[in-house]
Amino acid sequence: MASRLWASKAASYLKISTFNRGFASVVKDLKYADSHEWAKIDGKTATIGITDHAQDHLGDVVYVELPEVGTAVTQGNGFGAVESVKATSDINSPVSGKVVQVNEELSSSPGLVNGSPYENGWIIKVEMSNTDEVKSLMDSDQYSKFCEEEDNH
Repeated sequence: MASRLWASKAASYLKISTFNRGFASVVKDLKYADSHEWAKIDGKTATIGITDHAQDHLGDVVYVELPEVGTAVTQGNGFGAVESVKATSDINSPVSGKVVQVNEELSSSPGLVNGSPYENGWIIKVEMSNTDEVKSLMDSDQYSKFCEEEDNH
C-alpha cells in the first residue's frame, strides 16, 4: 500500500495523470495492447513497457530478456520475456518497427518493472514503421474496462 501511495504522490509531483482501478494504475495518454503492454507515442517513436496490471499479476520481476538494438519487431509478436518469482511471460510489441533503444538498467535492476512500470521500468523504444497501427490499440478507459472484464472471468 505504501508503494501505491508513493507512486500516486510521485505521479502527482511529475504531473502524470493516473487513476486507480483498485489495485493497479492506468496512465492516460498511453496506448495499451490486450496482451498488457503499453506504448507512449512520440512522433514515430514508441516507448514500450508492461502495464501495472501485468506486473501486479506477475509478482516480483527477477529478470528481463531484452532484444538487441536494431531488432525488427512486429505488432502482436514477442520480442522478449519477463521472468518473475511466479512465472515467465512473453513481452509482445504493441507496434511494428525497429528497436532503437533498450533499457539497460533492467539488466541489473529488473525490479524497476514492478516499482515504476510506466517510467523507469520501460523496456524498449521502437521507431515505428507504420504509425497507423496505434489506432488499433486501446486508450486508458478502454484498457481499464478490458482489465475489469478479464479479471471477472
